[in-house]
Amino acid sequence: MYVHFVKRLIDFIIVFCVLMVIWPILLVISIWLYFANKGAGIFFTQERPGKCGKIFRVIKFKTMTDERNEDGILLPDEKRLTKLGKFIRSTSIDELPQLINVLKGDMSLIGPRPLLPQYLPLYSEEQARRHEVRPGITGWAQVNGRNAISWTKKFELDVWYVDHCSFLLDMEILFMTIKKVFIREGISSDTSVTMEVFTENN
Repeated sequence: MYVHFVKRLIDFIIVFCVLMVIWPILLVISIWLYFANKGAGIFFTQERPGKCGKIFRVIKFKTMTDERNEDGILLPDEKRLTKLGKFIRSTSIDELPQLINVLKGDMSLIGPRPLLPQYLPLYSEEQARRHEVRPGITGWAQVNGRNAISWTKKFELDVWYVDHCSFLLDMEILFMTIKKVFIREGISSDTSVTMEVFTENN
């Protein structure tokens, strides 16, 4: 009952109320990013698999420029990440536009993070179970290591969440997320400003 109906209703009510309150803040951030990103745009959209693997476009604030080298190739992420972008990413502000995805029903507030479509064929049968629920803005893996843990561990945590999803667990994850945002923990992996590319050997 909770997973199939109540969770979606709670998501919609909370997100609608939050957006009514924070839209002026989102507007200010958008204007700020317009100049900081040097014409690269304000929002970053990308196809991601949702519940049952259905593809949707996730929305995030853009934290990088589109600067390229002399051959027209994009510079590495760490060189395109702006100072403002680094702050917005470290405080998870870049995730706020995904509230629109939640309002539309593409995502939930709590659930496994939506990853890239090209990873779909790489999952084991057990790992693919992460798509049995809507993906979330935050989730069990995010509050237990986020980008600082291995892919294998992340998928184990995602599947554990699918099997144990409940209102109380979602509330626990929500409060743990707030704590993580304030201490800015687990933003990067050991070798990247975000997270390494997933391969079958990760």
